[in-house]
Formats: sequence, structure tokens, C-alpha cells
Amino acid sequence: MKYFLLSLSVILFSAINNSSAQQAKHEFVLGDSAFLLDGKPFQMISGEIHYPRVPREAWRQRMQMAKAMGLNTIGTYVFWNLHEPQKDQFDFSGNNDIAAFVKTAQEEGLWVVLRPSPYVCAEWEFGGYPYWLQNEKGLIVRSKEKKYLEEYRKYIMEVGKQLAPLQVNRGGNILMVQIENEYGAYGSDKEYLDINRKMFIEAGFDGLLFTCDPVSATKNGHLPGLLPAINGTSNPDEIKKLVRTYYNGKGPFYAAEWYPAWFDWWGTKHHTVPAEKYTAGLDAILGAGVSVNMYMFHGGTTRGFMNGANYYDTGSYEPQISSYDYDAPLDEAGNATYKFMKFREVIMKHLPAGVVLPEVPSAKPSMKLPDIHLTQSTSLFNILPAPKKHTKPLSFEGLQQAYGFVLYRTTLTKGSSGVLKIKDLRDYGIVFINGKRAGILDLRLKQDSLFVDLPKGKVTLDILVENMGRVNYGPYLLKNKKGITEKVLLNGKELKNWQMFSLPFNNIDDIAFSARQPAEQAPVIRAGTFNLETVADTYFDMSKWGKGVVWVNGHNLGRYWEIGPQQTVYVPAEWLKKGTNKVVVAELIRPEQTILQSAAKPVLDVLKNEVASQLH
Repeated sequence: MKYFLLSLSVILFSAINNSSAQQAKHEFVLGDSAFLLDGKPFQMISGEIHYPRVPREAWRQRMQMAKAMGLNTIGTYVFWNLHEPQKDQFDFSGNNDIAAFVKTAQEEGLWVVLRPSPYVCAEWEFGGYPYWLQNEKGLIVRSKEKKYLEEYRKYIMEVGKQLAPLQVNRGGNILMVQIENEYGAYGSDKEYLDINRKMFIEAGFDGLLFTCDPVSATKNGHLPGLLPAINGTSNPDEIKKLVRTYYNGKGPFYAAEWYPAWFDWWGTKHHTVPAEKYTAGLDAILGAGVSVNMYMFHGGTTRGFMNGANYYDTGSYEPQISSYDYDAPLDEAGNATYKFMKFREVIMKHLPAGVVLPEVPSAKPSMKLPDIHLTQSTSLFNILPAPKKHTKPLSFEGLQQAYGFVLYRTTLTKGSSGVLKIKDLRDYGIVFINGKRAGILDLRLKQDSLFVDLPKGKVTLDILVENMGRVNYGPYLLKNKKGITEKVLLNGKELKNWQMFSLPFNNIDDIAFSARQPAEQAPVIRAGTFNLETVADTYFDMSKWGKGVVWVNGHNLGRYWEIGPQQTVYVPAEWLKKGTNKVVVAELIRPEQTILQSAAKPVLDVLKNEVASQLH
């Protein structure tokens, strides 16, 4: 009995000790020249990975790759429009489970720098803001306006419930938390920044808080008392000078966004930056004791309709592509690149004595599939829901719709010819007259008008409008409504009495397909299946298609568009299965296409006039 009780005591003591070890609290503070983790200097070598841009099933693999390059920390934003897609409806499940992402990093021995500002930029739809904020009368994002602060507070409190317990001072692995995001490039209201600080503390973020801004905006964006991180420079002297000027005359020093590459937008050449252009800068930063976060270490994919856009005073609109490969050290599929290996060589020079990096895993397997015949189809005009009616066309926001498409319909009774003008089209519109395509209007090309020849008698005018991505940066955050946002004119006369059909494509399982071919020129939804004996990454080759969206096994993989530079859509192995797999394609402008091809490697650098000569 004594032996039994002694054994039981040992087991209980061991269990308590193990539990305590798992919840061991750490001290992470600011030293004069370095961060101090449990009293010892700690240099963050961090890389940005965004949890929604990577399948949840692949988070761990990406983190293991981070460790293999020499990273000890992961940086990530938190995306408001994912977690509160509709007002007061919160979602932290599945791929939105940011707490699970952070915990996975801890299991892999990685620290986290958290960036949960309501505004993230990130080449993400509306810079992370949920669309419905624009329906709150008088609400102004990134301001002290009352309604904005009310909604912001509700959101950040929910984020705090998920993530505040995972801070380093509570046994977690979140080292620091960023308030706002490059605010100095937008404004200079220190009172607004301090409201952010207080709100974060109220939400439970009671560890280290910091701001981050580009070099030229640090003066406007720093908040006295908080560490200012510096973005966009490889010059350690510049970083140290700015921190000493605006903080405490000392350190520590942190480059929160160090760019080893750049993103892409439709119709523009793929951006690549040679590794050699940045190895010397990385070497200089690390050698000077500056902590760094690479933006991006791994870009991944902006799936669904979540890409952002840039808009300029000149009227130039630049929607970003779905691939967020970013020419980053880790490619879109999670494989090491040449840049990865060169950065790894630099990092190894600066590791503490005795630290050995894991071997770099081989590239994941990828495959080219046999041609997939999409034998089932339906016209988009056959799946229209019940319409909403209004004298004037309503925007997406007016229809309580976040993303996707809206079909606008009105009936004309007098045949005539003339100029059809859509005032403030956002962003891409296909015009149909009695079901036949009459033309395409594209905000990207500053097109808002076309000549139409209407037949005599009753005429149905349809305009299918796609939200190509809300602006994610700059003053146009405040002018971000989508659809037909003003009115439609024919020969200068306003057209009224509209029906509006919402097509958000939230659930493609409800679409009824048939083997019959849909009407000519109508946008089409096609479906087919393919069988797999083994599972690996692949890429759907969309170069013979026109414009649209692809799903596999219910997962929205993102947009495609023949203009490039992206010609393939990444299909992660984690979303395929042995046996039968289902693919659905929504094609807007080339409905005659019925065969879907694939490739074992991505094609991200072919513009429309280069497709024929380079892809096949």
C-alpha cells in the first residue's frame, strides 16, 4: 500500500510538473539595445505567414520550413473581415482559428509577433475591414468617430478572448502585439493611437505593445511610450537612429516589415527580386543586433474573393491576383526556393553558438493530372435567386452582400441606339441585351461606357458586376462600395426600376447542374470529377479559359483571368483526396471551354500576349 501511494504521489507530482512546464511564464522586456527573454538578449529572426493564406492542415509544415531557414519567430496579422463577416457574428473556427495557429507555432518551438490591428493592409480585401462597416451611417474607419470605435472595441475584445491568454507572460508564445498598422502613412493623431493602446490593454493584451511605420512615417505613426518598429529598410543605422529619436534614446531595434520581394496585380508583369539584392542587407541587420520580420517569408494564396486592390488619384485601379507567392523565400506551395537557401546561409552566420538548423526538407511532390472533362453545367442565368427591387441600382453594401457578383436587370420598352454609361462601376461589368453579351466594362481600364444597339420591342438589359477587391491602402479606404454605386444612363437619361440578383457563391453545393449545354455567350458554371490514387499538389492551368473562379472539393481556390500574369491556380494536396474529387469552374467570358488541364509547376509570369509562346 505504501509503495502504491508513493508511486501515485510520484505520478501526480510529475503530471503537475509537466503541466507547469507547459504553462511556464516567460519574461520578455525591452533592454537598452536588445530584447530580453528571461533576462538574456534575444534577437527575433521572424517571418510573416498569414493563417488564412495557408490550409490549416499545412500550417505545421510551413512552420517547420521556417525553422529550417533559421527563423525563431512567426509574424501574422489578424483579419477582422474573416472573424466578423457580418455584424456581431464572430467566427474563429477552421482556417480562421488563429489561436490554433499560434499554439501550433508554440508546439514547433516558435515565438509569435501578433499584429491584430483592425486595419492590416496586407493586399487583403478592404485592408481587413469587414464590408458592413460601410453600412453604419457616419462610420469612418481609422478615426475617433464614435461608431467605428464601438465596433472596433467589440471586435478587439473577441480577439482578446482568443489570444490574450497566449501571451508570453501567461505561458504562451506571443512576444509582442502591434497596435494599428503603418498609421503614420495615413494620419498623425496621437490621441487616436492612444485609444488603440488603451483598447488593446482592456482586451487583455498586457504585455509589450509596439507600433510600426515606414521610415518616412515614423514621426507621425509612433506613440510616445511604445517601441516604434521600422519598416522598409535594410540600413541598421537608419533603424537605430529613428528608434533613438522617437523612443528613449536607446533601443531595442526591430524591423517589423523587411521586404525581400513584392506582390502582383492583374495585367502587370510578375514581380521578382534576386536574392542577392537582399542578402547583404539581411547580413547587416542581423550583424547589428537588429531584430527582423520578413514580409513575407511565405505568402501562400489569397483564396476566395479576399484579395485587395490599390486605387490612385489618377483613377488607376489595380486589383491584386489570387496567388500571393510574393517571390518569397518559401513559395506558394511551401517549398524552399533559391532565396530561402541564400537567406539561410546568412542566418547561419548569426546563430548563437551551438545552434544547428534542421536539414531543409525536399520539395513536396507535385503532379500533372490527365485532362478533366467538365461534363455538367448550367448557365449563370439559370441559378438566379429571388431578386431585390429598387428604383435605383443598389450597391453590394445596400444588398447586404460582401463579395462575389451581382446581376442588375431592368426592362426597356423602346428600341434605340446610343451610349450606355455606368456611373461609378465597381469594378468589372459584363453587359447583356436579351441574354446576349454586348460588351465588357473594366474599371482597371477606366471603362464605364459602351455603344449599344437595342432591338425594337421589350428589351432585357442585364449587367453582371464583379467585386474585384476593395481598396486596402490609402485614403480610398473611405470610398470602398462595390457594384453599381451611382446610376446607369442611356443617352444621358437615367435608367430606373432595377432587379438585383445576389450571387456571392458562398455555397456551390446548391447549384443544380445538367448535361445540357447552356445558352451561347452566357456565363457558365461547369463541374466535373477526377480520380486520384495518390495525392499531391497540382496547379489548374487556366490559360485557355477567360475569367472566373475555381473550386475543388468545395474549397474556393481563388480567381483566374487570362490577362495574367497568373495563369495557374494552386491546388493544395491537403484539399485533395484519394478517389473522386470534384471541381467547379465559374467562367464569365469563355463559356465554350469544357476541358480543364493542369500542371506540376505554377505559371505566374505570363501576360496575355505571351501566353501562346511561353506556356505550351
